[in-house]
Amino acid sequence: MMRKFAVLSLALLLTACANHDMNDLRDYVSEVKSRPPSGIEPIPEVKQVTGFTYQDQGRRDPFTPPESESEQAEAVVDNGIRPDPNRRKEELEAYALDALRMVGTLEQDAQTWGLVKTDDGTIHRVAPGNYMGLNDGKITRISEDKIELIELVPTGGGFQEKEAAVALGEE
Repeated sequence: MMRKFAVLSLALLLTACANHDMNDLRDYVSEVKSRPPSGIEPIPEVKQVTGFTYQDQGRRDPFTPPESESEQAEAVVDNGIRPDPNRRKEELEAYALDALRMVGTLEQDAQTWGLVKTDDGTIHRVAPGNYMGLNDGKITRISEDKIELIELVPTGGGFQEKEAAVALGEE
């Protein structure tokens, strides 16, 4: 309690000693008011721009492709490569190659099998000639470190063969 009283009395003493003379402020305000008013700068003059009329006679529409590009799009070369629509899809063709991981190999009676693990943890046994991946990937070779396959990738009017591989992954 005594401490609060001491702080309060010290604050009163300090405010009592303050100078309430505002002559400096009054002098400054009167000097500013006595200055002549300055004019407002004029608005800059706007330059006149001549108009341009677009005349499109004889020019192509900018929103349609040039004739050469549209002709190229129509002339898609069919190389005859197509997936077999009558072939029964295998289980691993429901997965993208990125979702499949090779986890090992098995060898039995001179036949090498690849072991492929899916995202859900199921391990499948594959051999050359089996299919996997979303693009009709046919397995061509199985080695100890990867499974090689050829996919049929759509090109916009036909299909193109593309080599791909699923490498041995670590868990």
